[in-house]
Amino acid sequence: MEWKIELVDVPVSDVDRAIVFYRDHVGFTLDHDHRVGEGIRFVQLTPPGSACSIAFGEGISEMAPGSQRGVQIVVDDAERARTALLDRGVAASEVDDQPWGRFVRFTDPDGNAWALQELPASP
Repeated sequence: MEWKIELVDVPVSDVDRAIVFYRDHVGFTLDHDHRVGEGIRFVQLTPPGSACSIAFGEGISEMAPGSQRGVQIVVDDAERARTALLDRGVAASEVDDQPWGRFVRFTDPDGNAWALQELPASP
């Protein structure tokens, strides 16, 4: 039996601002933006090439905006990913070289923290 993570909730305070940030600045694809009912709006975006998406909206999370930590996205080239973020206006850390990979960190407008990881070369 396979278990796949396919959706990660990202708590935000302003749905429209978050859409602009993740779609226009980070480069995710907007998959869904549906008002399901009174006080419920579901938004889903997917990073390029990923099988896992993020979701946020109105009435779908009990987490405080900005409280998401520890989500990592694997990239082929940390330096190139950092440059792409900077070119789109996202403040990103310098590349952090570690024995277990190269990392770039950034936050969304609410303070949700992200890490991009370039995996180390296989021996």
